[in-house]
Amino acid sequence: MALSALGWVLADQDRADRLLALTGLTPEVLRENLTDRAVLGAVLDYLASHEPDMVLAADALNVAPERLAQARTELSGGALPE
Repeated sequence: MALSALGWVLADQDRADRLLALTGLTPEVLRENLTDRAVLGAVLDYLASHEPDMVLAADALNVAPERLAQARTELSGGALPE
C-alpha cells in the first residue's frame, strides 16, 4: 500500500517536490530504499500530515483514508491488520 501511495505522490510533480522537501528524502534514497520501512513510513507520514492529499490518495488507491493511517502504524511495528 505504501508503494502504491508513493507512486501516487510521484505522479504529480508539485506533490513529489513537496514530499522531498518535507521529508528530506532524495530521489536516490527513494530508488535505493523502496522497501525500507522507514522510507515507506515517511511517505505515509507525509500523506497523513496533509489531509487533502491523504483523502485524494485514498480515493485513488480505492481504500479508506483510515487504511492508509493503519498501514503507517503497521510499518512502525504496531498492530497487524485483522
